[in-house]
Amino acid sequence: MSRLNDIVKNRILVLDGGMGTMIQQYSLTEEDFRGNCFGEVDGLMKGNNDVLNITRPDVIEDIHRKYLAVGADIITTNTFNSQRISESDYHMEAYCRDMALEGARIARRVADAYSTAEWPRFVAGSVGPTNKTCSMSPDVSNPAARDITYDSLYDAYLEQIDALIEGGVDALLIETIFDTLNSKAAVDAAMTAMHSRGVELPLMLSVTVSDLAGRTLSGQSLSAYLASVSTYPIFSIGLNCSFGARQMLPFLKELAAQAPYYISAYPNAGLPNSLGLYDETPDTMAPQIAEFIDTGLVNIVGGCCGTTEKFIERYVALVRGRAPHNPAPRPQTMWLSGLDLLNVTPEVRFVNVGERCNVAGSRKFLRLIKEKKYEEAVSIARKQVADGALVIDINMDDALLDAKTEMCTFLNMIAAEPDIARVPVMIDSSKWDVITSGLKCVQGKCIVNSISLKEGEEVFVSHARDVMRYGAAVVVMCFDEQGQATSYERRIAIAARAYRILTERVGMNPLDIVFDPNVLAIATGMEEHDSYAADFIRATGWIRKNLPGAHVSGGVSNLSFSFRGNSYIREAMHAVFLYHAMREGMDFGIVNPATTVIYDDIPQAELDVIEDVVLNRCAGASERLIGLAERIKEEQNASKACIDGCCSVAKSVGKAEEWRRDSVKERLTYALVKGIVDFLEEDINEALRLYPRAVGIIEGPLMSGMNRVGELFGCGKMFLPQVVKSARTMKQAVGILRPHIEAEDTGCGTKAGKILLATVKGDVHDIGKNIVSVVMACNNYEVIDMGVMVPAEHIVRKAREENVDIIGLSGLITPSLEEMVNVAKELARAGLDIPIMIGGATTSEVHVALRIAPVYGGLVVWVKDASQNALMAARLLSGNGRAMLKYELDDRYRRLREDYDKERVSIVSLDEARKNKLELW
Repeated sequence: MSRLNDIVKNRILVLDGGMGTMIQQYSLTEEDFRGNCFGEVDGLMKGNNDVLNITRPDVIEDIHRKYLAVGADIITTNTFNSQRISESDYHMEAYCRDMALEGARIARRVADAYSTAEWPRFVAGSVGPTNKTCSMSPDVSNPAARDITYDSLYDAYLEQIDALIEGGVDALLIETIFDTLNSKAAVDAAMTAMHSRGVELPLMLSVTVSDLAGRTLSGQSLSAYLASVSTYPIFSIGLNCSFGARQMLPFLKELAAQAPYYISAYPNAGLPNSLGLYDETPDTMAPQIAEFIDTGLVNIVGGCCGTTEKFIERYVALVRGRAPHNPAPRPQTMWLSGLDLLNVTPEVRFVNVGERCNVAGSRKFLRLIKEKKYEEAVSIARKQVADGALVIDINMDDALLDAKTEMCTFLNMIAAEPDIARVPVMIDSSKWDVITSGLKCVQGKCIVNSISLKEGEEVFVSHARDVMRYGAAVVVMCFDEQGQATSYERRIAIAARAYRILTERVGMNPLDIVFDPNVLAIATGMEEHDSYAADFIRATGWIRKNLPGAHVSGGVSNLSFSFRGNSYIREAMHAVFLYHAMREGMDFGIVNPATTVIYDDIPQAELDVIEDVVLNRCAGASERLIGLAERIKEEQNASKACIDGCCSVAKSVGKAEEWRRDSVKERLTYALVKGIVDFLEEDINEALRLYPRAVGIIEGPLMSGMNRVGELFGCGKMFLPQVVKSARTMKQAVGILRPHIEAEDTGCGTKAGKILLATVKGDVHDIGKNIVSVVMACNNYEVIDMGVMVPAEHIVRKAREENVDIIGLSGLITPSLEEMVNVAKELARAGLDIPIMIGGATTSEVHVALRIAPVYGGLVVWVKDASQNALMAARLLSGNGRAMLKYELDDRYRRLREDYDKERVSIVSLDEARKNKLELW
């Protein structure tokens, strides 16, 4: 660690460029990938670049040499997919450790050959994100579902990383991170592997930003990501892939301004063009990389997709003699995160932790969880955030519940709700296995509630290390081996002991410690309870003054337990308690964010009585409070008739949300965009009276909402979890409409057609395809979804077996474009002319016109977004419409090809351009 650290302090290091780009320059056949080793493995191997570590090590060695020869300081191993999850696509799980081990050994051997005492070369073990995501559901109908678990990822990463360490890497590069939870599993595995081998290697993290809003694919902002990994010993953090240098620049600036680590950047050679190729050259990229260097943003710079050794050669010249980035200072405030950052600055003053998603504290929430009414349970969390909760407390401890299962299910559910998932969660349980299971479901930095010394120091230390392992902050209850602290003296003694153990023995950042000195019930009729609140407030002041960085929290509702049934008195007691505790430094609290009583609104006479009780100012205060409570209860009973009558109507109207006053068409569109399901049935029933056909509601306001979702997502104003939520709302709306559609005598009961959908081979992305599936099902099409990584021959076979009317091909990454061409060729070879609809982030009409349509006899159409698929399908399956569409497309594609040929500009090297300069005399 120290050698690399010493060097990166003083100069900018150069990382190598793309591995896949370089491999493509070699004329490799299927046999090169299969070699003599894998004849028994079914399926195609070409494209599985990591297997070349075993079958063609000479190719990988040659690539490493090319990068080192032009001056790269760090080379990355050819092990991006060398773990069981990615290799399962090739049925190569049994060989992934060998791939990782040999990949490290090849790079080590070449790096050592180029290293000198004055110029050491380093090897970074490449650890990719896999082709699965822990934070998002593969099924829009079931947001709690997951393709992969944290534990499965951890096991796969542990095998890979242990092999990389054995092979001799100098650092571990966890790269192209699109899901923070995946990267947490990788870091966890790395820490375990290093500990077991007795080594300490630099941990390098590199994130990929997926949209114009600067978020990862799983929806996190960069600030939130930094918070999520802030408990780990990180060497560097940075950005790679997705964008070119120009588009990456603003996000790199954001990261460099906040991250207290060295900064890396290795962008693509620009954004891929309509053909999936990269237009940037070493000459055009060099000035953009120079801006990273000139503005002091980077410590490590290199290249990703589309870059070669010629790019790296230019970067080597750029960094020579230039000053490296100076990392930002360590944060002096607590960082928490959901999809967004919660920075607990002094200006925040108080972090309101919503308490209603607790089965022990809310009968309604308990009932909903028991009855598996998760959508309603989720709406409670949504309301808490809307009411002002900055953190959501979740507790599933009930004798009749499987707490672990319910905790994971609910956390997965709310991860699909951007309005909720933007805030951090507090995982609350008395069972440690429930807490750790919950931590494995959360990509943000949450708070564990809680740990204590009641089982002794060894268990306390073990739990605290788990908290850091999973990237969380922690609530420490003031309990020890003797039990709960109830006096001021015991509270501060336990807090001081716990603080010392956590900061000195465990190494926890004190900013991540939240003490709970025990909020206990007062005014119980027992004299020994009278000082509980006052002692808590005193202990709060002591903790904030004497335990630097630590925070103070408490379950405020415990205070007023004696007054259950009198909500006004309870809320007034909470308001008084919080007023005085916050003045002493209490900055967290588990409270109801919808409380209506505030300190300044309490009449002075009532305030005096309540403060006497809370602050234990005089004898007899509890009796006077009981008298006040009884008097208020009588007044409430007397006015109940009015409240239950006309007043309730006015109250209901006053609370109506503004959007509910719009027309039913606007309400349905709004609900779809926002993913609100609460009023769907009511609004659809109203719409059914206005629209002559039920399907018109789908084609009208619902499709209008989907169009709007596409627009917002395209310009970076919505991110992926929101899109998925909208798709799920669409499906629920269609579920309500389906009986009406089938009942209409319009022939809509029969299927409109049969469509086959597939993400092509080499691509694991399917969110867009899943949305298309929902939209097509909504429009009465029978959908056959073949999933992801589907080979061309499987698509041909299934299309024949099912006699489908349309084939939909999806792809998000640029290699998908070439595979779509291959699918079209295979369909043509099989004598099929089924219409093909092409969709996905990297696809374009130009690519369809130039590359796909010319190799296929049937119609091929590019569909811009999911909302257009049903309209296009209707034209494809209409006799007259199809003929007209073919005429239009033939003409349009011809013009696109002509325009492309005219506009193409041949890019030559700078030297060639100078040779062609204009000679004036």
